[in-house]
Amino acid sequence: MADHAAQPLKLSLADLRENYTRGGLDESAANINPIAQFEAWFAEARRAGLREPNAMTLATATPDGRPSARIVLLKEVDEAGFVFYTNYESRKAKELRENPRAALTLYWAELEREVRIEGSVKRVSRAESERYFQSRPKGSRLGAWASPQSAVIADRKLLEKRLKDLESRYSGMDEVPLPEFWGGYRVEPEVIEFWQGRPNRLHDRLQYWRDENNLWRRERLAP
Repeated sequence: MADHAAQPLKLSLADLRENYTRGGLDESAANINPIAQFEAWFAEARRAGLREPNAMTLATATPDGRPSARIVLLKEVDEAGFVFYTNYESRKAKELRENPRAALTLYWAELEREVRIEGSVKRVSRAESERYFQSRPKGSRLGAWASPQSAVIADRKLLEKRLKDLESRYSGMDEVPLPEFWGGYRVEPEVIEFWQGRPNRLHDRLQYWRDENNLWRRERLAP
């Protein structure tokens, strides 16, 4: 009998492709302000009923250039930047302390759209973190206390015990204090690119960037 388990696996991916036909992105239709353009696209993603349209890839890097990426949730956007929240003792936070720059990517497959953001990163104020933290479901607030994010742990039972202890401690209490080790970051955009899939891989790419006067400029990139 042949030993099938010893045979190497081979995935055939060359034929996986889509021909994007949903629409285009023209300079005459795009807002001259990339934040306003983002808000318009995000509103369309919400109207389309996409699941977690605020899910985005956050890429960070160590000082010597070793990158890492993960999915986080966008929780606020305005002219100041794009905000997400996390544990300040996590791997991502450690890398942001050492190298306070990041890249974000939002991909809405159903709309054949992508937005890429690059910029410097700063913590949001304690008041902003407090306001957002208290808006979360109680279970999420307790979970923030229970998990030493990115730390090695023996097993899941440790997390479950810590959560159970916290549920008991805060039983009958609605307010859970904001941990000192938890809060938000704001990515202050320097470059924002909007990508719209088009037929034959001739995609539309409009890139916005800040000039020396901190004004937004726009250019078209080849796909």
